[in-house]
Amino acid sequence: MAISTTVEQYVAQHANSELAAVFAAIATAAVSIERAIRLAGLSDIYGAYGAVNVQGEQQQKLDVFANDELIAELGKVPSVAAIVSEEDEAPVAFDRVDGRFAVIFDPLDGSSNIDVNVNVGTIFSIAAVSGDVVTSVLKPGTAQVAAGYVVYGPSCVLVLTLGKGVAAFTLDDEGEFILTSDNMTMPAQGPYYSANEANAASWPQVYRDYLGTLVDKKLNGQAYSARYIGSLVADFHRTLLKGGVFLYPATEKQPQGKLRLLYEARPLAMIAEQAGGGAVNGATRILDLPAEGIHDRTALIVGSKAEVDALQSAVAGAK
Repeated sequence: MAISTTVEQYVAQHANSELAAVFAAIATAAVSIERAIRLAGLSDIYGAYGAVNVQGEQQQKLDVFANDELIAELGKVPSVAAIVSEEDEAPVAFDRVDGRFAVIFDPLDGSSNIDVNVNVGTIFSIAAVSGDVVTSVLKPGTAQVAAGYVVYGPSCVLVLTLGKGVAAFTLDDEGEFILTSDNMTMPAQGPYYSANEANAASWPQVYRDYLGTLVDKKLNGQAYSARYIGSLVADFHRTLLKGGVFLYPATEKQPQGKLRLLYEARPLAMIAEQAGGGAVNGATRILDLPAEGIHDRTALIVGSKAEVDALQSAVAGAK
């Protein structure tokens, strides 16, 4: 019988026991979140919470539940100095002398899709803390210690990188995330593009032209099909496995972009690059983008190397 490797064992083997404890807490919270999502129709956890978060967005009950679960579990870990959440205006700091890490996360990406039973997820980044927490988490994305996401779907999968490749773990019946894929590689070019084309009229012209290039099979002769779920983590997971590109350009209404740099774009960019892909905001690599605040927003184009490089070149040439 093959020996199963849990996410905690994997991290301990490839990093250290302190980081493994952080991942153990994230995994424990994810198990609780997965169960709440799976049983949502049998409990009073569907729908709006009745409050607006710091992003100006209507909170869903499951947003609040997921946020509370992650804070509760990470709060038990001695090496966690602070957490930074999409749902909270400021970091939650723990008074710990030995705190080494800050965990930055979107507790439930795509939560507006919960009521219609569409895949959602948790996205997270782990940063080293040295001195002030905010200063530490605002360092460039290249300083991330680790990153990952959980996608809650037909199976519950946790994908992570420790800066040395990408691995995936699947939740088993015993409540453990077991290693199911190691050294994951994103295809160099893929057959899918993912974008909210309803916004295309307000994109910069270079993005509309780029989309036309994909549709007209003018990128290395590749034929593309559109695939858009509307949950970032689910769209990215497909792109990681199948290849292609996910686009969320800036618009006239949101000229800086909509997605959050610290806890959405940076962790997914780290995973994409570790798998052989790329991530840019247009002309600039996501991991090189400076951050001024914990809730900064950005455009995001992430996916296979061929598609991301072509877009970056097009944007640079349009200036």
